[in-house]
Amino acid sequence: MNTSSANVTVVLQYRDPFSKAVAKNLIVVVIGISINYINAGLIHTFCKHQIFYMNPRYILFIQLVVNDMIHMTLALCMFIVSYTIYRINVSICCICVLILVITAENTPLNLACMALECYIAICFPLRHAQICTIKRTLILIGLIWMTTMLSCLPDLFITLATVPLDFFHSKVFCIRKNVFANPIILEKRDITYILLLVTVWTTVFYAYFQILSTAQTASEDAKKARNTVLLHGFQLLLCMLTYVTPQLRDVLMQRFPQNSTDILFAFYIVIQVLPRSISPIIYGIRDKTFRGYLKKHLCWTVSNK
Repeated sequence: MNTSSANVTVVLQYRDPFSKAVAKNLIVVVIGISINYINAGLIHTFCKHQIFYMNPRYILFIQLVVNDMIHMTLALCMFIVSYTIYRINVSICCICVLILVITAENTPLNLACMALECYIAICFPLRHAQICTIKRTLILIGLIWMTTMLSCLPDLFITLATVPLDFFHSKVFCIRKNVFANPIILEKRDITYILLLVTVWTTVFYAYFQILSTAQTASEDAKKARNTVLLHGFQLLLCMLTYVTPQLRDVLMQRFPQNSTDILFAFYIVIQVLPRSISPIIYGIRDKTFRGYLKKHLCWTVSNK
């Protein structure tokens, strides 16, 4: 029996008691809906005011928010399914896993682009409007999605070419290793993650230290940009935990099989929820312009009720 099958057996063997399962699902649902509600308010505020959708910085931000909403919603559904249905059709699982992986890989690339935009705005303020145009920002977002899709879709093609078609009509406990288990896919995943880690962290560190040197003698905006990039780095660190957690999770589940569901729950909160709760803080609370318009929107909503 391979590690993946062993983990599934452990999860099904040590199911949570009904009350504990309800409590966990309730916590996840409340947190997920709360974050998505806040993000929906950010998207509504963005769409209502031209000052935002004519600014590359906010366009990149709202792309991150939309991406996080897609990921959060699907991850929430998959969490509930893992407690209720347990096993689902492989074809459906493949689609869900691909969307989750694509949106997960989008986040660090998007954060790197936002860090670069901050760097250009602070270090090259006179050229910022020429470099960071709306058209180039939209092209950049398209490239982010294309890069992650080209990274993930080969997993599906390799699986289609190496497993019998009957496999796609069977049911599995839906995690990535259960549907994309080919050794070639695992090697490709590791190489992709290493390249992504190096590229993104190099970009963020470069932007941060360039802004840091400028902020020593520059305006308050430069110091705020430095703090923003630092927050991006922290958010990125949480997102990057996705790339090392499978191995750690498998080790913990084998070492403490009786706590397997608690381990999965803890990893879900830390890996799926926390990184996606920071975006509203960075712009929804810290950014004065966005905060002002968001307050107006919330006050208008409350007054209408």
